[in-house]
Amino acid sequence: MSTPASAWLKTDAPRTDALTEAHLREFAAEVCADLSKPQKELHSKYLYDELGSALFEAITRLPEYGLTRADERLLSSHARDIAQVIPAPAAVIELGSGTGEKTRHILEAFTISRSKVRYVPIDVSPKALARCQQDLADVAEVYPLAQSYLDGMASAVGRRPAEQPLLILFLGSTIGNFERLRAVDFLQALRRSLRPGDALLIGADLVKDRDQMLRAYDDPIGLTAAFNLNLLGRINRELGGNFDLRNFQHEARWNEAERRVEMHLRSRVDQTAFIVEADLTVQFQAGETIWTESSHKFELDELCEMAGRTGFRVQAQWVDPDWPFVESLWVAH
Repeated sequence: MSTPASAWLKTDAPRTDALTEAHLREFAAEVCADLSKPQKELHSKYLYDELGSALFEAITRLPEYGLTRADERLLSSHARDIAQVIPAPAAVIELGSGTGEKTRHILEAFTISRSKVRYVPIDVSPKALARCQQDLADVAEVYPLAQSYLDGMASAVGRRPAEQPLLILFLGSTIGNFERLRAVDFLQALRRSLRPGDALLIGADLVKDRDQMLRAYDDPIGLTAAFNLNLLGRINRELGGNFDLRNFQHEARWNEAERRVEMHLRSRVDQTAFIVEADLTVQFQAGETIWTESSHKFELDELCEMAGRTGFRVQAQWVDPDWPFVESLWVAH
């Protein structure tokens, strides 16, 4: 028996002022904890306010940042291969969908021989989900969930039909934002929500020339610098901070031991900042940094080993010839 389309709809009420206040309290608490560490940090999820998301969208169009174009080329070239390998899915569920622009290739491949597929985009941005629902309504029945990855999965999987498999999309090398051990923990948690035969299409950026990787995170026109500095600007706007952005410099580093690009904000001078909502005074010495993001890079055999450790087998892998990036199709066993 199939599940009614309405069962896939998000039942939560729209975000309220109280919820917004709760999110701000969480933001303030995390900022307070992270800036109090010996190596000052800020969580990368806070890079993506409205301005940060717009800056990141512009970054993906830069010639130096080939990851997004490689991702889309592979999806465009192999969408039919993916659709042929997987039985008709009960739903395509995407973690961190954004507007779902690249996902159109997959959804169209499933509609060639059958009616519109159910598509459940999961994202924390209601604005991105609204655009996703509008833009993809012609190729899919779109039922957005404004939730975290695993909470969204629990909501979507709880309403699946009895027998049909699911296809989970985790594109754009988002897995690279996790520390490696946390990536394994996350994939194991994801696998526990699935049944044997469910599939995961996961994108990952591969290790490549060091200078090529660093240019992708430190472009010559300064978009990535603006994206990184906007995190301090967001703290100023939302939490009552008084950071002087001119006193910080964007820095991209390659950490060879961990095989990751790190983004930092380096203090140009000795300085002090105060954040009202966190009731926090932060002192910086000249040269001290705030670590804001990590982007881990992978080897193909490492991804195969990771699949095995987390309860999947590798069904197929496709590597872009112009920018070393891979789409891997894993099947839960």
